[in-house]
Order: sequence, then C-alpha cells, then structure tokens
Amino acid sequence: QVQLVESGGGLVQAGGSLRLSCAASGRTFSSYTLGWFRQAPGKEREFVAAISRSAAFASYADSVKGRFTISRNNAKNTVYLQMNSLKPEDTAVYYCAADEDYSRSDYNTRGRYDYWGQGTQVTVSS
Repeated sequence: QVQLVESGGGLVQAGGSLRLSCAASGRTFSSYTLGWFRQAPGKEREFVAAISRSAAFASYADSVKGRFTISRNNAKNTVYLQMNSLKPEDTAVYYCAADEDYSRSDYNTRGRYDYWGQGTQVTVSS
C-alpha cells in the first residue's frame, strides 16, 4: 500500500513554469513505476508522463513533450513534474499515480496504476 500526496500547483501566466511534487509513503517506493495524469473540466483523465523505477526510462504525451520533464528521487520517495512554457490548455487537475507492476511497458495506460493522489490544480492564464 502506498499513499501519494501532490503539491506545487497554482496559478501561472502562459509561458511560465511550475514544478509539481508527489510525496509517497511506503518502503517500496523505488520499485514502482510512477506517472502523472491530468483532468480538465468535462474531459477524461489523460496521460502526461511516466518514469520507470530506476529513472532509466521516461515517457511523455505528445502534447507536453519538450516542455515537461518527469524525474524521481527514490531516497526522498518523491516524483516531480517540471512544467515549462505552460499554455492555457495545460489547465487541469494533475494527479500522480503509482504502479506495482514495473514490468509493463504501456506507461500511458491509466488502468494499470494501482494508487492515486488527490490531485493538485494547475491554472494557466492567457
């Protein structure tokens, strides 16, 4: 069992940056694949980025590639999402997620993730 708590959301102007953090409880944090998803009003939750347990591999949605960077610090049980060049269409509630099955390669599949945080709001003004 793992509990995830996101932080770092807020209001930012277009072109600005934010860094989201997700702190996890549990002794096996380093064994989890970790992901970030987002959900805008009236839309389904969508994949943003994911990172393998050793941080050797990262995957990004096309809409954020080149602007967002996912990273993790296993010693601090924390995963990060650095968001640069933000756009109004990035406005959403951002969720971190953890998956115990690190052998899977379908990082963008929402259903594979076993644990979810409560979300943090990101609002980008134009």
